[in-house]
Amino acid sequence: MEKIFLKGNDAMAEAAIRAGCRFFAGYPITPQNEIPEYLSKRLPEVNGVFIQGESEIASISMVYGVASTGIRSMTSSSGPGLCLKTEGINFLVAAEIPAVIIDVMRAGPAIGGIQPAQQDYTFITGGAGPGGVRCFVLAPYTVQEAVDLVYEAFDIADKFRNPVIVMVDGAIGNMMENIILPELRELDTLPQHEDWKITKRDADGKARIIQTYIHSVIGLEEANKRMAEKYKIWEDYEQRYEAIMLEDAEIVVTAYGIVARMAKAAVKELRKEGIKVGMIRPIAIYPFPKKAFDSLDYGRVKQIWDIELSIPSQMFRDVDYTVRGRAPVYQLLRSGGMMTSKESIIKAIREKALEGENYE
Repeated sequence: MEKIFLKGNDAMAEAAIRAGCRFFAGYPITPQNEIPEYLSKRLPEVNGVFIQGESEIASISMVYGVASTGIRSMTSSSGPGLCLKTEGINFLVAAEIPAVIIDVMRAGPAIGGIQPAQQDYTFITGGAGPGGVRCFVLAPYTVQEAVDLVYEAFDIADKFRNPVIVMVDGAIGNMMENIILPELRELDTLPQHEDWKITKRDADGKARIIQTYIHSVIGLEEANKRMAEKYKIWEDYEQRYEAIMLEDAEIVVTAYGIVARMAKAAVKELRKEGIKVGMIRPIAIYPFPKKAFDSLDYGRVKQIWDIELSIPSQMFRDVDYTVRGRAPVYQLLRSGGMMTSKESIIKAIREKALEGENYE
């Protein structure tokens, strides 16, 4: 398969096309503008439709409507834009309509700045709305993985009839790397959703209508139970992570997205120094990879390090809750567009490791 040198945003847009996406509606915001720009040219080439909505609210509402017909649909934005799209995202969850959303994170809070950051974690993994809703959230750490996960995100969305969010930081969205693109899927090979999609007429000739909430059909508590069962399946069977040198690790680093690249390099350097460091890299951050932390030998593991581009920390909440006091959890944080370096990770862990057994 041929390699191509492509920017992350462009690569994710092409991956969506190849996964069968044929509708996109969005509104400009840095640092994700290349996604709609690319799709505005590319979608018409495959008989798809691109619309720049008059607002974020209009755009997610268009995605909701088109996705209800069974067409693979997508939008993209950054944190401030996703805030405006939460109403539509919640409607998608409540109506059990699949869609894919790409969040290219920028520094916050509020409109923040356009620099790369990881400050949407709490917002996105918390379901981006009321009622206990959740979205399946993927967090790639390379452009290639971003391509692969966007491609797969449409399948996950279809399988669970739920929105899937691919959350990348602005660095991955705007860096260029060699990638291998997946095959272009034929639309007739995709799930057709005949059991729920909106059509002009049902098989018996009756017109179907969009059920704004699935609870209008089965009742609110039953709908809530169905949601809970779905999320339990995710936790039981859909946790995704990379485990690195954990077999004898006494110190475990955890990081996702762009930070995981520096953390991986730091782990390798520290190993050369004889410091037994391993790493857990979440690939899905919802469901959070609790199994990875539960499988650690806490008789041996003396430190956990949570490394994020967020102040205050956000993933720390999930790490600390999952570790449950079995080892101290330390933090190494940057924010405001400032990038964590391999050297800063090495320095922090080395200094703590040199304290000997006094890990507290």
